[in-house]
Amino acid sequence: MVGAGVGGLAAAARLAATGHTVTICEQAPVVGGKLGLLERDGFRFDTGPSLLTMPQVFSELFADTGAPLDTVLDLQRVEPIARYRFADGVHLDATGDLGDFGRRLDAALTPGSGDDWRRFMARAGAIWNAVEGPFLRRPLAGPVDLLRLAVRLRDLVTIAPHRTLRDLGRRYLRDPRLRMLLDRYATYTGSDPRRAPAALAAVPYAEQAFGAWYVGGGLYRLGEAVRDRAVERGAVVRAGADVVGVELAGGRVSGVRLAGGEQLVADAVVANADAAHLYRDLVSGAAAGAARRRLALAPASLSGFVALLGVGGTTPAIAHHNVLFPARYDAEFDDVFGPSPRPVADPTLYVSVPPDPTAAPAGCEAWFVLVNAPRHEPGRGVDWDVPGLAGRYADRIVALLAERGLDIRNRVLFREMLTPADLQRRTRAVGGAIYGTSSNGRRAAFLRPANRSPVPGLFLVGGSSHPGGGLPLVTLSAQIVADLIGPA
Repeated sequence: MVGAGVGGLAAAARLAATGHTVTICEQAPVVGGKLGLLERDGFRFDTGPSLLTMPQVFSELFADTGAPLDTVLDLQRVEPIARYRFADGVHLDATGDLGDFGRRLDAALTPGSGDDWRRFMARAGAIWNAVEGPFLRRPLAGPVDLLRLAVRLRDLVTIAPHRTLRDLGRRYLRDPRLRMLLDRYATYTGSDPRRAPAALAAVPYAEQAFGAWYVGGGLYRLGEAVRDRAVERGAVVRAGADVVGVELAGGRVSGVRLAGGEQLVADAVVANADAAHLYRDLVSGAAAGAARRRLALAPASLSGFVALLGVGGTTPAIAHHNVLFPARYDAEFDDVFGPSPRPVADPTLYVSVPPDPTAAPAGCEAWFVLVNAPRHEPGRGVDWDVPGLAGRYADRIVALLAERGLDIRNRVLFREMLTPADLQRRTRAVGGAIYGTSSNGRRAAFLRPANRSPVPGLFLVGGSSHPGGGLPLVTLSAQIVADLIGPA
C-alpha cells in the first residue's frame, strides 16, 4: 500500500480482513493524508475535511472488517448543516429536514423557494438513485462502462449528461441566491458549476438525505480509527517510509522501492497517492505513459487556502459550519479556473467552528477558514511560496470576515496558514489540487484514473481516482479495489 490516507487505510483494512498480507508505506510521520491535525496553545484544528456525509459508507466499512462503527467513534449529527449568509445580508440555516428547510427558504428568500427546492430535490434524488449503485460503487474505465451500467434510457435522461449543474439550477430554482447555494456543491468535487455535470446534484441530495456529521474529538480521529482497524486485521503501518518507485518485472508490478534503496516485494500494489504523482514519478513503462498522457488532458481540481485562527471569547451568532457568499460568485471561478489564475479577490468564506470542548481552551474558539484557491504553479500560475503572500492573504480573509458580519480582528490570538504549496508538500498532491482532477467538462469523469491501472497488478484508491474526492467516495474506492483484488 502506497500512502495512508483514508482511502488507503480503508483498502488495507478490507484486504487484511480477507486474508492478504498488507504493508502500508506512508512518507509522512502520521497517517490520515489530507485528514490532518494541527495543535497549538491548547487549540486543536482539523486541517482537512470538517464534516462527514454518507455515514452508512463508514458503517459498512467497520461492519465488514470487525466491530461496528459506533464502538470506536462518536458520530454527532450537525444541525443546522450550514448557516449561509448572502451578500444582501440575508441569513439561511440549511437543515436536514426537507419540510423544515422549505419553510426556512420561503421565510428568508423569495416566496415559493421551498417548493422550488423540493422539486429540485426530487430530481436530485432520482439522479442519486441512478448513479449510486452503477457509478459510485463499481469500477469505471470509460464511457462504454457507464453506458453498459446505465441500462435504462430513463436513467440517462435523468442524469442529463449534457447539462451542467448551473443549467439544472436555472431550470428548477428561481431565486438567484438559491442557485448560488446549489453552485457551491460543485466545489465539493473541486469543480466550476458552469462546467460541472448536472449529476453533481446527487451531492446536495446525499447531504440532506443522510445528514452532516462530526466526529467527537475531531475528524482526524476517523483516520486513526481506520488505521487501528487495519492493524487489528494484521496490516503493518510503516510511517516515514517514502516510496520512490513502483517496481515492475515481466510487465507487471513486483513491489516498491523506498528512499534509501530498500525494496518490498508484492504481488499487488495499491496506490493511495495522487494519480499525477504516481504516473509521473513512481511508475514507468508504456502503460504508465499512456495513463500519464490521458491524465494530462483532464482538467485540474481547485485547491484551497486555509487560515487556522485561535480566537479569544465566544461568538453567539456562529454555527458549526458557516458559508459567507460574495456579491459576484462567478468572479471566484474566473480567478481559480481562468487563463490567468490568481488568489480569489473576493472569495466565498467557509468557516468551521466546532462546538467541541476539546477543540479550544475554555472561553475560546478554534476557527477553520477555507477559501477556494488556484493550484500552486510557479512560473505558470500562482506561486504560493512568494514571501509574504500567505500573510497578506490571511489579512484579507480576516478583513472580509469583518465586512460580512464576523468581526474577530481584535480577538485573534494567533493564526496559522496552509497554502496549496503546503498541501503539495504534505500530501504530494500535484499543485495542491485537493481532488486531483475536477469534474469540469463532459468527458472529465472518464479522464479520472481508473481503480485498475493499465499496469498489471497496480490499483488506485483515493480522491484522485474513481469515484472521486471526499471521505465517503475515497472509502468507496477502497471497497471497489478490494473487490477487484478479491480475497487471498
